[in-house]
Amino acid sequence: MIENNNKIPTFTAINEDEEIITQDFFLKKAFILFFYPRDDTPGCTIETKEFSFHNTQFLSLGIELYGVSKDDQNSHKKFKNKYNLNVNLLYDHEGLMCDNFKVWKTKQMYGKKFQGIERSTFLINRDGEIVEAWRKVKVDGHVQEVLSKVKEISI
Repeated sequence: MIENNNKIPTFTAINEDEEIITQDFFLKKAFILFFYPRDDTPGCTIETKEFSFHNTQFLSLGIELYGVSKDDQNSHKKFKNKYNLNVNLLYDHEGLMCDNFKVWKTKQMYGKKFQGIERSTFLINRDGEIVEAWRKVKVDGHVQEVLSKVKEISI
């Protein structure tokens, strides 16, 4: 399990500009990765809009925000444009980030089981260590909780 004080696992993702991003991109940066199931769905939209709304506060504290899902760049661009989002969105094209961060889970809805992303957030320091991990995130109040944690610790 990836938890506090662990180094971030290796990964490859693609950003909205179709650039390949690896864990090395984040060297010497403090950042948040928030994994969410799908663009433009109710809970994911609320969460991403909340992170976007507070992005300036996170940046003032030295924290960059990155949302991660298995939706492709076109989906991310439409999502960002539709809601005027100002957070970075990464496309986990091979599912390696989800696997390596252990957020790809068996889920159940209406009695049917399926594989999907378990909403999770990771606060990562400049040394590439996970400072805080939130699993099975409930959207209401989550971004405020993360922001409070960032304010209480120095990264």
